[in-house]
This record gives sequence, structure tokens and C-alpha cells, in this order.
Amino acid sequence: MDEQRILEELLGLLGAGNVKIRREPLGGGGGGFCTVKGEPTLFLDTEASAGESAAVCAEAVLKTVDIDSIYIRPEVRLFLESRSRHVT
Repeated sequence: MDEQRILEELLGLLGAGNVKIRREPLGGGGGGFCTVKGEPTLFLDTEASAGESAAVCAEAVLKTVDIDSIYIRPEVRLFLESRSRHVT
């Protein structure tokens, strides 16, 4: 599964988890996750690569979605697990 497909899967998980997705040109850094007026929000950098954006999405998924309670494609789960050591 390529990075673009993983990104799409992660965005789907975030959307299902009621995380607002805002696509903005942010200089290519990938974006970031925060809370805006009490609403979980992911800023997705439209200038970043699919891999950078997927990494940002993975961190947001790990913070907001109970990944043990839902089905996630094996390739996406492996990507999330590889990112889990980076989440604080």
C-alpha cells in the first residue's frame, strides 16, 4: 500500500472520529493536530508530501482513535504502530 492510500485511510479514521480536517498551505511541514474552540482539528499541509502528511495523521489518530476497538487494514495498522513511539 503506497503512502497516498495510507494517508486516505488515516483521514477516513480521523473523519469517523469527528476530527475536523483543515487543508491549508503551511510550507511543506505536514501540518499538525490541535484543539480549536474545543474541537479536535487536524491542519493538513497541502504543500507536504503524502508521507509527511500520513505521519502527521498517524499521530492524530493515535491521540484520538481507540485503534484496538476497530478494524484497520493491516498495512495501515503497521504504519500506525511504527509511528506510535513518536507520539507523546
